[in-house]
Amino acid sequence: MTDPTLRASDAERYRVVAMLEKHAAAGRLTLDEFTERVDRALACRTQGDLAAVTADLPASPREEDNRHLLWAFLAAAVVLVVFSVVLGLAR
Repeated sequence: MTDPTLRASDAERYRVVAMLEKHAAAGRLTLDEFTERVDRALACRTQGDLAAVTADLPASPREEDNRHLLWAFLAAAVVLVVFSVVLGLAR
């Protein structure tokens, strides 16, 4: 952020919303906190206001934070495939 008094653009507001989505997916924000912060971000007028919405969050959520979701999805997919094969052989 260069100057906190500069007006924020719609693109900057939506970038903050996207960042909030990643933090919520990583478990850093509850659904209520996420909703409240999205409302605040969309109402922000300056870059300083936007910075305040995410001041207590890391600058960028790490992808490793979501790796457990990937592993859970892959495990579920494997279970479904095995289940389908077992059902197919049982006929």
